[in-house]
Amino acid sequence: MRSAAHGTLPADTTEDVRARGAGLARQVAVLPVGSFEQHGPYLPLATDTLVACAIAREIAAAYPVHLLPPVTVSCSHEHAAWPGTVSISSVTLHAVVRDIAASLRRSGVDCLVVVNGHGGNYVLGNVVQESSARGERMALFPAVEDWEAARERAGVATSLLSDMHAGEIETSILLHTHPELIRPGHETSDFVADDRRHLLSLGMSAYTDSGVIGRPSLGSAEKGSELLASLTDSFGAYFSLLTSGDGSGRE
Repeated sequence: MRSAAHGTLPADTTEDVRARGAGLARQVAVLPVGSFEQHGPYLPLATDTLVACAIAREIAAAYPVHLLPPVTVSCSHEHAAWPGTVSISSVTLHAVVRDIAASLRRSGVDCLVVVNGHGGNYVLGNVVQESSARGERMALFPAVEDWEAARERAGVATSLLSDMHAGEIETSILLHTHPELIRPGHETSDFVADDRRHLLSLGMSAYTDSGVIGRPSLGSAEKGSELLASLTDSFGAYFSLLTSGDGSGRE
């Protein structure tokens, strides 16, 4: 049974969740985590949330997972110089994800995949590490390797290093999923800053005036579609890992 969604919110009823879990040894929930931060003059503040939700919706259409509503504000402190950006602390995000995982386990859903749409959410890796060490079933998706495979499949020309923010990948996914939200300007906003070694100390404003680092002019709806298709395929290994007998991927 597939999980339908309207916009960024799942449309499931409690009976949908009950029916999907029937006969499954382990249920998997998918939690999109985005952000609310500047994405240049042409992409919305909610871009990372929209990307995470797009990935999660494709996953939910292909696998029997429980699709959760997104976390829409996260750790965007490096973008604080731009109006509209809102952040919470890493401690708060850590606690939110842990609380959600605990609540799911109490209701019989013991596997959680966090679909992260924002590169600054470093703490999510720690949440998964700590949870796994406690014997809980949790994963963080997509990994860099999943993005690299998707980039190659979609024909994205910009490297992952150069395509840092509001670039070819994010623009392509929104051109495919939410073209009505893209303002004029992405065609002329390319800017590359590959050496960002002081990003955490200085913030994004030390490296870009526009808020863009990447080549959005190369984005296309076709690339966006292929990116999502590749990520959906990559998710299969995560689903098998979490639902296997011992959590290692081995039966």
